[in-house]
Amino acid sequence: MRTVLVHDWLTGMRGGEKVLEQLAELFPDAPILTLLHQRGSVSATIERHPIRTSFLQRLPGRTSYRWYLPLFPRAIESLDPGDADLVVSSSHCVAKAIVTPPGAVHVCYCHTPMRYAWDQFSAYFSPARNGRIRFLLIRAVIRRLRRWDVATAGRVHAFAANSGHVARRIARYYGRNARVIPPPVDTDRFTPGGEGPGDYWLVVSALSPYKRLELAIEAFNRSGRRLLIAGWGPERERLERLAGPSVRLLGRVDDDRLLALYRGCRGLLLPAVEDAGIVQLEAMACGRPALVLAQGGAAETVVDGETGVVIPEATPAAILRAVDTAERIPFNSRRIREHAERYSIATFRRRFSAFVEEALREHRPPDGDRRGRKPPTLSAPPSEPEARG
Repeated sequence: MRTVLVHDWLTGMRGGEKVLEQLAELFPDAPILTLLHQRGSVSATIERHPIRTSFLQRLPGRTSYRWYLPLFPRAIESLDPGDADLVVSSSHCVAKAIVTPPGAVHVCYCHTPMRYAWDQFSAYFSPARNGRIRFLLIRAVIRRLRRWDVATAGRVHAFAANSGHVARRIARYYGRNARVIPPPVDTDRFTPGGEGPGDYWLVVSALSPYKRLELAIEAFNRSGRRLLIAGWGPERERLERLAGPSVRLLGRVDDDRLLALYRGCRGLLLPAVEDAGIVQLEAMACGRPALVLAQGGAAETVVDGETGVVIPEATPAAILRAVDTAERIPFNSRRIREHAERYSIATFRRRFSAFVEEALREHRPPDGDRRGRKPPTLSAPPSEPEARG
């Protein structure tokens, strides 16, 4: 059976790429189709596969590829999976809209319906951030993109979601059910160290608007506690201006440094509404508690008071109270580690393989019949109040 993998873009190893890495291991002979690829930016496991890119790869300014958003629908539809029998898309933007050949079964691991087109539009775009004229143009593009996003969800035979939170968003925007399969955590690599916790709290995150890192910075500026932020992104300069003397932005860190940071921190902090999150589980695999926002998928992985603390609202005051609470709890690092092991790579592979086998049984055409079963019909698109922006 010929399998093709599809991913939005390959420009760095974030949560979505860690999932793709495991899909690449499950399907070792599958080519990867993607909008664009920055060579050397992802793991050797991924780059061992044949990688085919869209016409965006040939356009200038690839490091600012998000400005090509209006071209993304055309770009993903231009990619050709050939005579694939199984198409596996890993999608947080447009990968789920790949056009598959007749008879092929398409399963999608959806990290999220595209955030900036739906409920987090205002976190990315505003007249103050983008200027009034540019903002109006962006809003017009996003409205058209929403309609396309809903219509093309019908190209998927079966959805998997990385959390219950995302499964509910898939139901809301696409009118489809999704199997919840939490993302994999490398519990063989992320292990407790021999030392106790240090004197700092840790954030590991892309420096993007929706991550709300300014809330954590303000909280730690007030308290004077040490906060280290590992990650890179378009918000770096703004966040550096906000950071006080107790807050330090580390930029990109390599794998060894990241492991040392997890092992040495007092705990990990996620101040944003996360689709699912892997970093909180990586920290827990190292025996460290995670402080996560109650809204979103990350809270589904934390046992409040045992493996971390759930923050009831996204405010600096609530973050400070959660840190105070965490510092009074005598966390058991072995118990935290055991909890993280439930999300191991082996568990993810087993769950995803079963999901694919079930989709093939339900949707694969009989031998010699390439017509196949059509994907389910979509429900009506969401009303304007649901699709804010």
